[in-house]
Amino acid sequence: MLSTLRRNEYEPEAESDPRAEALMTENPEGRPDFAALYDRNFAKVYNYVRCRVGDAAAADDVVSRAFERALDRLDSFDSRAGTPEAWLFAIARNAVVDHFRARRWLSWLPLELLAERPGRDERGEDLLAADESRRGLLRALERLGARERDIVALKFGAGMTNREIAALSGLGESNIGVILHRAVKKLHAALKGEP
Repeated sequence: MLSTLRRNEYEPEAESDPRAEALMTENPEGRPDFAALYDRNFAKVYNYVRCRVGDAAAADDVVSRAFERALDRLDSFDSRAGTPEAWLFAIARNAVVDHFRARRWLSWLPLELLAERPGRDERGEDLLAADESRRGLLRALERLGARERDIVALKFGAGMTNREIAALSGLGESNIGVILHRAVKKLHAALKGEP
């Protein structure tokens, strides 16, 4: 059901790459290595933003603004306040909010933005079924509250763990699990046509 959210172009790197962990060490000034932070988190940030924004071109713009802000504000990173990833995702979340605010969109995700252009090698019936599934999921997502949508996007769009989402949002890890469980239940019910 939620695998539709993970249809994004970028796949995150393996979580347990020791070279990537070594690159995340802070320099003597207490700042993370930006190149390593970018390389390690680009796919997750892109998938999160793509899931929230919907439009690939807009997602590209928002992600580039988020990383530009992160580079500009690298001096403001405080390791006592959290991990570099949590700091980066906070910037990305703010960039998404700014994107919607700038366009004065009232809805979270306009359905027409996710309409994919059919490829020549896919069967029309399969495309129609996939498109209808995607539209149903998006309608169901619109019924969720803003916090639930954000947490669902972080979990299934960015592929973050409950612990990472908790660190980013300031909520407890078990609270994140409960919110996700309830959100997925609501989505399931909405997709089955229940009130």
